[in-house]
Amino acid sequence: MSFPALLADRAGLVQTRLDQALAGFGQEPVVEAMRYAVRGGKRLRGFLVLEGAALHGIDPAQAVSAAAAIECLHAYSLVHDDLPCMDDDALRRGQPTVHVKWDEATAVLAGDALQTLAFDLLCDPALGNAETRLRLVAGLAQASGAGGMVLGQALDMAAETATTPLNLDQIIRLQAGKTGALFEWSAQAGAVIAGADPAPLRQYATALGLAFQVADDILDVTGDAAKAGKRLGKDADAGKATFVSLLGLEGATQRAADLVAEAEAALAPYGDSARTLIEAARFVIARES
Repeated sequence: MSFPALLADRAGLVQTRLDQALAGFGQEPVVEAMRYAVRGGKRLRGFLVLEGAALHGIDPAQAVSAAAAIECLHAYSLVHDDLPCMDDDALRRGQPTVHVKWDEATAVLAGDALQTLAFDLLCDPALGNAETRLRLVAGLAQASGAGGMVLGQALDMAAETATTPLNLDQIIRLQAGKTGALFEWSAQAGAVIAGADPAPLRQYATALGLAFQVADDILDVTGDAAKAGKRLGKDADAGKATFVSLLGLEGATQRAADLVAEAEAALAPYGDSARTLIEAARFVIARES
């Protein structure tokens, strides 16, 4: 199976699990907004969960609740990120953002509910014994909270009103939280489920998450908004420092390639079994959305 086909296949598994999780909540507007928010996208974080699990002999059916959990958490972050009080975006994945399609209150509540659903999904007994599930829950809480994604978003918001643009080290710290923390949890989840050492996958994901953000900064300058499914050029419009503004387009492109090489090197202990994760790293900097 080609990498795009495998990515689509895993995305389908995750969507089916999300549909199952949301099936019992009725048809209230907030639930419809939740269903809308988890529709579409590359499901790259969920893919990392499933492929990290497969690397340790765990069937995708056993790990899919963890993959659905990270996609719920990610969707919540996007719904809130798009709000007028944050990035104020009207388009996401080529569709109106949740607060545009419904209203701001519904978007806030839908995001809140998706966040809690993520932790509910991690209670699935298929993921392992109580200790394993606790490790998954604690890890996601740490990755998504004030020491991870939320911190990164807060630093990003603060940068918009700062009198001095961020330097490279500050941007790396910001993105390690905003983007990298969830990538790290995703890549390690399969090893946690299997009771294996997650260290190589943590190293892989640290490089991968940063490469993803460098690629995003490049897309913000060179991408096609129709393909990206969202507004581009907003960082430049806001005068924010990015990897491109600090390194230049050529320098940022080289940095992304170097980070992918780091990610691949971290997978050396797994040999050819890590082929799909290597392809995922290459996909991250070759994507158009």
